[in-house]
Amino acid sequence: MKLPSEAKLLRIFIGEADKFEGKPLFEAIINLARKQNMQGATILRGLMGFGADSKMHSANILRLSEDLPIVIEIVDSAEKIERFLPLLDNMIKEGMVTLEKVDVIAYRNNTENEK
Repeated sequence: MKLPSEAKLLRIFIGEADKFEGKPLFEAIINLARKQNMQGATILRGLMGFGADSKMHSANILRLSEDLPIVIEIVDSAEKIERFLPLLDNMIKEGMVTLEKVDVIAYRNNTENEK
């Protein structure tokens, strides 16, 4: 698969405890991205953060939050990202979604390891 040299980075900020249809929201989003044949996605778990409600979420042992920040990053063509955005709309009840242009320098798959 090949990504264009100019692509879009979709970044989704949610909480680890957020749910969609009884499953973790981050899992539902990543599974949907795969079903939509997106080029790839990464879930990052944050150590600390706060959102629009200013409630602090932290991995600090003294605070023991069970709702750590989650960031999902998806890079793909502008067209595929634009088609994906409306699907997210009914899934994300609170959080933030950002979109930016990126220059793809390399996107490789070592097929020799799969043999």
